Amino acid sequence: MQRFIIFFFAISLSFGQQFNTTDAAAFYKRMLELMESTSIAVPDLGRAAAPVIENAKQTKKLMDRASGQPSPMAYAFLSQLRAYLALSDTMPRPFPFPEEAARQFAALRDGAARLDAHMRALLEAQTTQLRGSDRDNTRRYADANSKLAPPAPGKQRVVFYGDSITDSWRLNEYYPDRDFVNRGISGQITGEMLGRMQADVIKLKPAAMILLAGTNDIARGVQLETIQNNLTMIADLAQLHQIKLILASVLPVSDYHKAENPRYEMTTTRPPATIKALNTWMMAFVKQRGLTYCNYYDALRDGAEFLRADLADDGLHPNSAGYRLMAPIALAAIDSVVKPPPAPVAPAPQQQRKKRFVF
Repeated sequence: MQRFIIFFFAISLSFGQQFNTTDAAAFYKRMLELMESTSIAVPDLGRAAAPVIENAKQTKKLMDRASGQPSPMAYAFLSQLRAYLALSDTMPRPFPFPEEAARQFAALRDGAARLDAHMRALLEAQTTQLRGSDRDNTRRYADANSKLAPPAPGKQRVVFYGDSITDSWRLNEYYPDRDFVNRGISGQITGEMLGRMQADVIKLKPAAMILLAGTNDIARGVQLETIQNNLTMIADLAQLHQIKLILASVLPVSDYHKAENPRYEMTTTRPPATIKALNTWMMAFVKQRGLTYCNYYDALRDGAEFLRADLADDGLHPNSAGYRLMAPIALAAIDSVVKPPPAPVAPAPQQQRKKRFVF
């Protein structure tokens, strides 16, 4: 019992603010244990509450696989916990009711109250962020943009624009002689990229931009129509400012590395069918608009339509082998829309002077 009290005291310190992954996992596990144990103490509760408990188990599995503790899943777990408690209140309890069972029900209600407080604090924090002055993180590259020289004569600038897959790409290692500027930000969705187009693309006066976006939208449950609208508006802005847009396919994902870490099961939050649907729309869109499509998807997928196991260590982000495969595909797309720099001219060989011999 003492350890039980210590556990809830430790958990209580985490609530009211965003608690870390380890604390959250322990909390949800304990709530499930309490739901299962209390369901035995009340006749017929176990049978009636079985679907609710199973749903809570499945929600916890999704949270274990996901990165961090996504708030929609946490809210779903809270809803299932509340449903269980409401159901338990309708069931007649035996008399006398075991003290241990009463303590466990009290702990469940305390946990639900603390999770509710956590969700309210999280909602308030997210609302504050949305109301903040920099929702789209335009500060990230503000200093770098102010120091960036204008495009050099003879070198056409290209902005690589996107999320973490772009953010992690060391362009200078793959294209040392080109004016390629990286403006990727990890975790961003297309709406946020649309919001920083002026700061991180238009003001840099590139000849072209290559946009790789959409995987985070899919993971967050953003509707395909919304993603398409955002990409369309980005295309409109690029066209208005005479920037040639190259639209890159969303990369495939895989579950090949989930044995190393449950969070590497990527197809749950990024369904391959949704990725293919977005890519299909992109291909039709670029054809309609006369834009260029950069097809990473076909080059990186295997026969099962998953991201090849050797090209990513987590089923989502390319490793060095993945970037080496992507680099020439991107370059070919870029050189098809902007004039590549002229090849260096080798100096003409000097003619040897004929030696004069004096007799």
